[in-house]
Order: sequence, then structure tokens, then C-alpha cells
Amino acid sequence: MYPVKDYHYLEVYCMPHSVYQDKGWSGRLKAAEASVAQWPEDLAAARAIQERLRRYVVCCDGYSASDRVAGVDVGYDKERNAAVAAVAVLSARDHRLVDSAVASEPVRFPYIPGYLSFREIPASIKALRYLKAPPDVFLCDGQGIAHPRRLGLASHLGVLLDMPSVGVAKSRLVGSHDPVGEEKGSWRLLRHKGDTVGIVLRSRTRVKPIYVSCGHLVGLASARDIVLSLLGKYRLPETTRQAHALAGFHSESS
Repeated sequence: MYPVKDYHYLEVYCMPHSVYQDKGWSGRLKAAEASVAQWPEDLAAARAIQERLRRYVVCCDGYSASDRVAGVDVGYDKERNAAVAAVAVLSARDHRLVDSAVASEPVRFPYIPGYLSFREIPASIKALRYLKAPPDVFLCDGQGIAHPRRLGLASHLGVLLDMPSVGVAKSRLVGSHDPVGEEKGSWRLLRHKGDTVGIVLRSRTRVKPIYVSCGHLVGLASARDIVLSLLGKYRLPETTRQAHALAGFHSESS
């Protein structure tokens, strides 16, 4: 284990968990689909949703097992103006693919930094409907609370589903950090406006780091350890890497 010594921001977010409890997988999907049905079409409405939902993010552990770990990634079919979401569910023990799903939805929101979830969540929720069984935790190709309003893609999806989620981003959206060691497994805290919002993790030796943050119901130390456990010989954890490959293949073949 790699203990995180700065718990200031995590303590702020360890609030009672009561968003969509006890609805089960089907009920959680229905709740998320109901939210998608009322999706915003302008920036002001989207920002209002972020400001409202950020209050429900819980950045401490709210799960008991992570045997089935899902990666979520979205590609784009420019000809159809569609988002193509892929979910790859792996066994946490041996990284074996145990389930997958792909779905597409028309893009409903323009590309604006900080509002990626409004482009990608509708297709992601649709893809999740086709899984044979729910995963224990999601790893999203995007930010969790390492976001200007503390509600990136992983946090937004996690709150809508009331499921554990982790943000694993390839680039930094906010914050600053000390230099990260060149060896695989080296990390530093990512801070923004006085808050600890994530971890900058070297996932391969002498390769650009990735940015790990709490999405929902996963503490920062656990988020880091989950990602470390899913690393292979590539920069991205196997979950998001395989989801990325699926999304890219179906985007190109659409």
C-alpha cells in the first residue's frame, strides 16, 4: 500500500452516502437514463448541473470488492456525428476480458473543456445497459474530481449510477504537482486551489504520467492502488486500454 498523507480534501468529501442507494443495478440504470432524457443543450444548464451534482460526490471507499473492473471510453464517428461508447469488463485477478458492450448516440453537446461528460455520458449509459452483469468499479478515460467544478466525467457518471468510479486521464485539466520520479509506480499529489484533487502516476518508466482521481465512492489511495493493480506493459490500465481499442474499432467501422 502507498498511504496518502494529505487527507484535507478527502475529508471534505466523506459525507453520508444517500444518493441512489438500494436501487440495484436496474434501478440505477433507470435513474441514470432518466437524467440523460433531460440532458442540457447549453452551457449555462450544464454548469448548473455540475454545481448541483458536485455536492453528492463521495471520495472515500464505498465498496467491498472490485472483482469485476470496467473501463469506459468513448470514440467519435464524425460522419454520423455520433459518440461511440465502449465498456470493457475485466477480471481484477488476471485482467481477463469477461464482458464488453458498445453503443452509439448522437452527440448532443459541443466540445468545451470541462464539459466532456455531457458529450460522452449518454452513449456510455446506453452501452452499460448491454452488460450481462454490473461491474464493481468503473475506470473512466477522463477526470474525476480533478476538474474546475470537481465533477469530471468519472464523478458525473459515478454519481448518476451511484457506483464506485475512478478518473484516469491522459492529460492534466487543473492543478499543479511536484516532479514525478521516472520509475513506474512513482507518484505525486495533484493540488488545485488548496485542495488535493488527484495523483500524478508514472504508469510506465520514462513515459508521460497519467492523472488519477476519485470519481465517486473510491478514496484517493484506493483509486491509485486500483490503477496500479491494472497496469500491464502499456501506459493506460488494461481496463481503459481495452475499452479505448473497442471504441476506436467501432468508430472506424461504423
